[in-house]
Amino acid sequence: MVVDSLSILVRWWNHFSQLLNIHGANDIKQAELDTAEPLVPEPSAFEIELPIEKLISHKSPGINQIPAELIKAGGRTIRYEIHTFIIPIWNKEKLPEGWKKLIIVPIYK
Repeated sequence: MVVDSLSILVRWWNHFSQLLNIHGANDIKQAELDTAEPLVPEPSAFEIELPIEKLISHKSPGINQIPAELIKAGGRTIRYEIHTFIIPIWNKEKLPEGWKKLIIVPIYK
């Protein structure tokens, strides 16, 4: 009984090692090995402009204390700077530590 189960295990091991191991595949890119997700291209300048245009004016600024009106009034210069700021963050796929902080201020009725 032990011999039969051992031979069955050896057969299964041989089967899956031939099935799953890739022989002679030297042209596989490292990116394909690291992730199963498709690579998403970095955002274009146009994709940065759309959310800036949709910012709501006359609202209180966030933790950075930059009002939406100032970002909108910056024109192409500020949009270009925001785009060049976002691209390295996109490529690293990691948010800066400062972006993970949040201040919640309760307002009682």
